[in-house]
Amino acid sequence: MKVFENIKNVGKVIRLERVFNKKSEKTVIIPMDHGVSSGPLEGLKDMKKAINSVADGGANAVLVHKGIVRHGHRGYGKDIGLIIHLSAGTSLSPDPNEKVIVTSVEEAMRMGADAVSIHVNVGADTDCEMYKDLGKIAEVCEYWGMPLIAMMYPRGKKISNERDPEVVAHAARLGAELGADIIKTSYTGDIDSFREVVRGCPAPVVIAGGPKTNTDKEFLQMVKDAIEAGAAGVAAGRNVFQHRDVSGMTKAISMVVHENVDVDEALKVIKK
Repeated sequence: MKVFENIKNVGKVIRLERVFNKKSEKTVIIPMDHGVSSGPLEGLKDMKKAINSVADGGANAVLVHKGIVRHGHRGYGKDIGLIIHLSAGTSLSPDPNEKVIVTSVEEAMRMGADAVSIHVNVGADTDCEMYKDLGKIAEVCEYWGMPLIAMMYPRGKKISNERDPEVVAHAARLGAELGADIIKTSYTGDIDSFREVVRGCPAPVVIAGGPKTNTDKEFLQMVKDAIEAGAAGVAAGRNVFQHRDVSGMTKAISMVVHENVDVDEALKVIKK
């Protein structure tokens, strides 16, 4: 795929083909790692149901922690790509922005992962430790041919606006410079500013879904705009797994990302 023409590691390319749509060269990822940070959220209490619902809707991959692989992944229904999250942190901690590594690349490989991900809060008090972890994990991923997704979020005392185009562009570039194959970061709010984020990052960029939006149309329009700006896809959690029609919303997102369908047309597949 052209989107990965700069990746020379054959193992990474083969695995990325299980996470990306080969025709559109884009991806729809549904992160379901929220249980560690926030507990048993609505929509994630029955993980097998949640995962199979997004698989039925056409998601390319789900992103989970290792324990969920044992209890909820690929039990039945359609197959779907597996991304195992290596980082963890909880809202109950003194510093919720601190993330530590809880799973190794090798363990993720043994569990059948198609890719791994790491969370970095740029600007947090402990961000230097997270940079160190990212650099080390990138080295291990290169050795084993394992794709690495870096969630690069501008969060810290000096950052007043997490969607500021300048700091988002800095965070995205930082993740690519330290070895990540895919960058997940915040959408800056408009096409022109996010286009500059994409231009400044040598690795493909996918947008985070962010907080739950007021309407389906608002969310799908954000996805549409991000794709127009050059995003390689979307990684959306709450706006999908807490939706009244999980499969329908997943299908709508997939239509926008992979088929370039208009928002109003995509909304038709969501149950009223």
